Amino acid sequence: MGFVLFILIGAVAGWLAGQIMKGDGFGLLGNIVVGIVGSVVGGFVFGLLGFGSTGMLGSLITAVVGAVILLYIVSLVKK
Repeated sequence: MGFVLFILIGAVAGWLAGQIMKGDGFGLLGNIVVGIVGSVVGGFVFGLLGFGSTGMLGSLITAVVGAVILLYIVSLVKK
């Protein structure tokens, strides 16, 4: 069940990050990948800042922030 929750959080985080960054979207699989990679990036950034996330909401916020950072970096590289 934990793996399914991890995938769902990744999908939601990727979709929310796409909405925040005004993207066209990456489809379901793309959103999942962006959300999962974003959760790693967000965990790293929050760890550097001394913040930790607990619970499902904390994980979602961490993943969304990381995904937004990831999409921002990708948009800089594409230009």
